[in-house]
Amino acid sequence: MTASHPSTPEDLGDWIAAEMPQIGQVRRIVKFPDGQSNPTYRIEAEGGRFVLRAKPPGDLLKSAHMVDREYRVMAALAQTDVPVPPMLRLMPDGAPPLGRAFFIMGHLDGRIFWDPALPDLKSEERGAIFDAMNDVLARLHSVDPVDIGLGDYGRPGNYFARQTDLWARQYAASAIEPLPDMAHLAQWLQDELPPDDGQVALVHGDYRMDNMIFAPDAPRVIGLLDWELSTLGHPLADLAYQCMQWRLPHDGGMRGLGGLNRHDLGLPDEADYVAAYCKRRGLGPIDNWTFYLAFSFFRLAAILEGVVARARSGNASNPATAKLYAGSIPVLAQMAARLTREGA
Repeated sequence: MTASHPSTPEDLGDWIAAEMPQIGQVRRIVKFPDGQSNPTYRIEAEGGRFVLRAKPPGDLLKSAHMVDREYRVMAALAQTDVPVPPMLRLMPDGAPPLGRAFFIMGHLDGRIFWDPALPDLKSEERGAIFDAMNDVLARLHSVDPVDIGLGDYGRPGNYFARQTDLWARQYAASAIEPLPDMAHLAQWLQDELPPDDGQVALVHGDYRMDNMIFAPDAPRVIGLLDWELSTLGHPLADLAYQCMQWRLPHDGGMRGLGGLNRHDLGLPDEADYVAAYCKRRGLGPIDNWTFYLAFSFFRLAAILEGVVARARSGNASNPATAKLYAGSIPVLAQMAARLTREGA
């Protein structure tokens, strides 16, 4: 049985009820206000609450918004100790009922922390939340992709060379007036590429606190979300990306920890966080830390430029937030350029 073909996820209630009996009659489908890349919706139904994540409509950059990859990686990780929601159904591009890819997964009841300073928690709770994030990151990077059927999830080797080239091209395709700092960074990263050390792991690509759901009553991650940028790559890319948070300003909507008294708040400093990760994974001191940080700033600036470009074309999931991102791009580029000149 197949329902008529709706054009938006909000209209999928009849199709879901007909095709997914475990969900049953749908009462309503509501779009989450947060998130920029792939529109996400809460399904309230006879069988409980569920989540639908869809590819946005319109012309999109090549290799972007691949929700089928998100579904695949979370389905594979269900057999590991990396916490992910249960995957229920994937509909690929070109297939009814939307004609664009979407998937449906289970809903997790828990807490999402949008401010990394964790102002509503006690000091000892804040440190435990950061330690829980550190633990999940180390567990993720300890998974052998081949063991869970993801040996072909990305190209092995030369991760930073390929990613630098990719995001330089994506930025050039998105930016109307390219920033000189971004041109400097693209060249510097190419010139300073560290030797390939052979490390290959499943990398999340957007590893930060607000992409996690924590247990309602414990400092424990119960779901790591938003895997759109995941691939096989170098694990230090995820670690450096999260460590940008210690350097970004807390004010101005960038959700960083810069300018805060982290000791008084009970938050770890960057060096302690990196040391805890290395201890968990049995690694020694990290060389070339400046490179990994500069790469992370460059990559994030390129990603945000793509969000701004989608807002110009009318395809942004949250146009108001996309406008705020436009002001963040030069800040990120300036901070990274300063790192290349002054070091970490």
